[in-house]
Amino acid sequence: MPVAPPTTVNVRYMVHDVDAATAWYTRHLGFTVLSNYAPAFADVTLGSLRLLLSGPTSSAGRAMPDGARPEAGGWNRVHLIVDDLPGEVARLRAAGVQFRNDIVTGPGGSQILLRDPSGNLVELFQPDQPTGARNRNDR
Repeated sequence: MPVAPPTTVNVRYMVHDVDAATAWYTRHLGFTVLSNYAPAFADVTLGSLRLLLSGPTSSAGRAMPDGARPEAGGWNRVHLIVDDLPGEVARLRAAGVQFRNDIVTGPGGSQILLRDPSGNLVELFQPDQPTGARNRNDR
């Protein structure tokens, strides 16, 4: 089984427009472009996260044997921890970023969902516990 280096987590998102997605992740969330083969594919990084942005013409966008095609959107999401959730929300709203909901608070902290240009979700999360408690499953 292939394994990425232990310090890197790879997540693939299907996107409608690779250039638009690349610009959105770098402009609004501070990702850095690793490579760009638009319109098919680009990958961006933030810390140990490598986000693979695959367009409709990428190999990941090809139809399955039953004819189904991979699509953008859905409920799976990248979960980014922030120190000041209300401040980040204000900054992103001022930049015109679309949100799926308002800030909600649960037993582990507060979160909000935003949408990339293809409808993929990104969760911003501010824990209310010390750093060592961030891995709890009560979020």
